[in-house]
Amino acid sequence: MKLAAFTINSQQHIGVVQGDKAISLTILAGNQFPSCLKTFIEKSEELLPLAEKLISQGTNEEAVFPISDVKILPPMQAPEKIICVGLNYIDHCRETGMEPPASPVIFSKYANAIVGHHDAVEIPINSSEVDFEAELAVVIGKEAKRVTEEEANDYVFGYTIMNDISARDLQFKDGQWSRGKTADTFAPTGPVIVTKDEAGDPHSLSISLELNGEIMQDSNTSNLIFTIPQIISFLSQSMTLRPGDLIATGTPPGVGMGRDPKVWLKDGDKMSITIENIGTLSNSVKGDSQKKEG
Repeated sequence: MKLAAFTINSQQHIGVVQGDKAISLTILAGNQFPSCLKTFIEKSEELLPLAEKLISQGTNEEAVFPISDVKILPPMQAPEKIICVGLNYIDHCRETGMEPPASPVIFSKYANAIVGHHDAVEIPINSSEVDFEAELAVVIGKEAKRVTEEEANDYVFGYTIMNDISARDLQFKDGQWSRGKTADTFAPTGPVIVTKDEAGDPHSLSISLELNGEIMQDSNTSNLIFTIPQIISFLSQSMTLRPGDLIATGTPPGVGMGRDPKVWLKDGDKMSITIENIGTLSNSVKGDSQKKEG
């Protein structure tokens, strides 16, 4: 099932995306469904079977909208945690001149960075080296604490796409990555969450990024250094993962920093990330007007 949060006529809905249609579970189920996906995931043991039943029974016209008529929102607008894994593809390590890590390299983004499908990524006034990173993101489905690798999949609700936008000049100037990784709009996410039963093997999905129509990244999640169960188990030994938490699993080679000449995002650029079985996340780039005037 492909789940999305969206607005239509200024009202927020959660629903199911099927082809070019968005089906509102909010309308189909009335007050039985929350208006946000985070709450839906928290109650997914009860609500997911109900959603599947409602969709299988057919839908009335009032609940079905052309996808072009709705505003797709970030599936998780304010997760408790946005955890990212750095240097998790060997070829990406090589292009950055860094050694493959012995254990997962962890950093965080904050909710201010989240935007959705078709939203603009804004270049900060204090950066001129903003980069793109296509990533498969895990959506945690239930509280996870000290879980084993063998248990880890039980705690996954599904998967989505994240673009780990990075201000490289700020990232490396600071000596740690927080400021360069979590500027406003630096975590485009979506457009849907695909439940794990429909996503297939998360370690065998093609992943690519196009910039202005040119393929920049083109790989497969089979090339991850640390698997999703390894990452979840590693994190859960020291922190409690909660429903709706996002874990971005790392980016493959082809980022702007690793190119000669380097490619930095600029005003007017168009990015699209496609991950097999999930979909395509598209975003534009907006330069800072104050920086232009200066």
